[in-house]
Amino acid sequence: MIKSVKLLLLLLSLILFLPLASGQEQNSFRKSISEKVQRYFDAVPREEVFVHTDRTQFIAGENLWLNVYLVDRKSNKPSPDSKIAYLEILNSENRPVAQKRVRLENGFGPGQLTLPDTLSTGKYTLRAYSNLMKNFLPFNCFMQEIDIYNAISDKTFSVGALPVNGLPKDPADISSGVSGAGFTLYVDNLKPDELIINIKSDNYFRSANNNLCYLLIQTHGVINTISTIQLSSESITVKVPKADLISGINQVTLFDSKGLPLIDRFIYTTVVKENILTLNSPDSCNKREKISFGIEVKKEAVSTLKNANISISVSPLTDFSVTSDLADYLVFGTEFGPIPAEIKNHRLSELSPETLDNFLLTVKSNWVDWSILMSGIFPPLKYRTENEDHFLTGRLMGKNSKIAGSDKYLFLSTPGKKAVFQYARTDKDGNFSFKIPVTEDEKDLIIQPEDITENNVVRIESSFSEDFIPSGNIRDTSFITIPEYISKWSVNYQVGKIYETASTGEPLKPLVFSPAPQRFYGKPDIELLMDEYIQLPVMQEVFFELTPGVFLKNKKSVYKMSVADPVDNRIYEKPPVLFIDGVVVNDAAVIAALDPEKVEKIDAVKDLYLVGDYLFFGIVNVISRAGDYSSVSLPDYAVRLRYKVADRVLSFISPDYSTDAIKQNRIPDFRNTLYWNPSVKPDDNGKVSLDYFASDVPGDYEVNIQGITASGKAMSLRKIIRIK
Repeated sequence: MIKSVKLLLLLLSLILFLPLASGQEQNSFRKSISEKVQRYFDAVPREEVFVHTDRTQFIAGENLWLNVYLVDRKSNKPSPDSKIAYLEILNSENRPVAQKRVRLENGFGPGQLTLPDTLSTGKYTLRAYSNLMKNFLPFNCFMQEIDIYNAISDKTFSVGALPVNGLPKDPADISSGVSGAGFTLYVDNLKPDELIINIKSDNYFRSANNNLCYLLIQTHGVINTISTIQLSSESITVKVPKADLISGINQVTLFDSKGLPLIDRFIYTTVVKENILTLNSPDSCNKREKISFGIEVKKEAVSTLKNANISISVSPLTDFSVTSDLADYLVFGTEFGPIPAEIKNHRLSELSPETLDNFLLTVKSNWVDWSILMSGIFPPLKYRTENEDHFLTGRLMGKNSKIAGSDKYLFLSTPGKKAVFQYARTDKDGNFSFKIPVTEDEKDLIIQPEDITENNVVRIESSFSEDFIPSGNIRDTSFITIPEYISKWSVNYQVGKIYETASTGEPLKPLVFSPAPQRFYGKPDIELLMDEYIQLPVMQEVFFELTPGVFLKNKKSVYKMSVADPVDNRIYEKPPVLFIDGVVVNDAAVIAALDPEKVEKIDAVKDLYLVGDYLFFGIVNVISRAGDYSSVSLPDYAVRLRYKVADRVLSFISPDYSTDAIKQNRIPDFRNTLYWNPSVKPDDNGKVSLDYFASDVPGDYEVNIQGITASGKAMSLRKIIRIK
């Protein structure tokens, strides 16, 4: 009897314990997967770039006006992190024909590219990316096909279409189910309010997984829901309210009972577009007539306009005018590679749910890799976010051996009367990186290795990526018929050149001003102004007579510089680092050979001086009157280059016909782009008032407004106006 009671109690405790253990296991999975997803998306962040251009068709030689929008993929808000966007125009062979770095501030940056007038007629690709995005190229970049025409050149041009994921030829043949070993996941996304998920499994699968699996839905790194699925029968249906899902592309992933990913499926949850902009403008006007229009933001959205940006273009309406906008672009971004024209060239609101659903059955994420995510071991990112400075990178290699110079110091100097010093240390592959302030000023940079005895050479790398998506089939364009309006545009461009009616004006106000350079060593122990002393014939006498504790000596025709510790007056065991005009020199004989008459000043630091982890055993900087390192020949192991991080952005200008006298001016006005403004800022009431003038060219023009608020609310508005 007692044994029976004990056995009964044991069975009851097991029955009660199993749900508890199962619940603990489920909670453990939820916590574990949530932490792993968070760590992965923190370690492998994604940025997206969208470029609003004034047009997508151009005449060779014209300016392409643009505004860059940088968005954090996880939050879909403008990203304040990266300060540089890289823009390129690529030909059919993926060779850049124009490149530019654009300065970004709070996720926005205006710019323009002057298209070479030697370009042949054909299709080109405008691509843009940040330094962080280079880790995920060739896919994680903005790509837009543009047409460039050269009516006065008879050169033919081969067009390589961008390869894209195509739509299924017959959507009816595509099943909504995806299968694995012993199970099939069906997803019905065609219901307006709920997502229907069906899991079919066989006995072996259910037995191997203790009748348990997990379902996770995430949207660009944000978990929507995690569900525990009890496989109590062959077919289980789960209903998920769409209100629980973030709008956009959702990834539905099935996990086994051990928490290992089995299979996934992408769906599209409709993005509800609320147009918060209102445009008030005339529908038509006469030639050279003033066009006034006002933009107004809905009252409830005014509070979100801080740090918002709006760009506006007014250009001729054509059959090839781009219809996609910023909001549509951010739905797919670059996660699934190039998007087929059937989707890209239409607004998402114009596409049927079936079309989008069938397309998403064929795609794979190039961002989410579950095997890496679950392992918790993430590959290091080679390219860092340029959130403060621009990275100038290169490699130190043996001149003859081509062997990487690992764990070596390199120096970067900017010739000038204020010494600016920076060092870098190579990795095992000889790679190095310097930080350059993000300004629009051109800098004179000299890079050289510390150790000149190893016969190493410095190779500077391009900041533009050489990872490209292979071009599609190449075809000749000699048979392509140039649209009639393109011939008119070409004439317009030529007339503008003849009459010198340029559309570029004064540079825009720089986003960041360069601070005045400060010598890195602060106030020196010796600050010798040569004009305050009698002129001495040679530099050796200058140091002997005028710089106590700093010695320049010649022994057997070899010059050596030394510095004495100011405390005990003992010579340091290592020589000081020598500079001329802020540039490191490795031979004291170079300083000895200078003409004292051409030297303005000598700075000397006699104490030990530490910059980072680099120790100076004293510093001697000889500053010439020119201050540009022109009196010294550059050694062959050093590299000198003129470098500008970001180009200055010019303003867009157009004629002003506000007076009758100017309006009667006989100089023709054949602008192809009527108006461009990359940075429109609504006032505190959410209102914008703008004016521009019509040209001499009648026709239909499209007003294209793109923008985004600091909270990530994309704005888009288009209107057609007619010039009579």
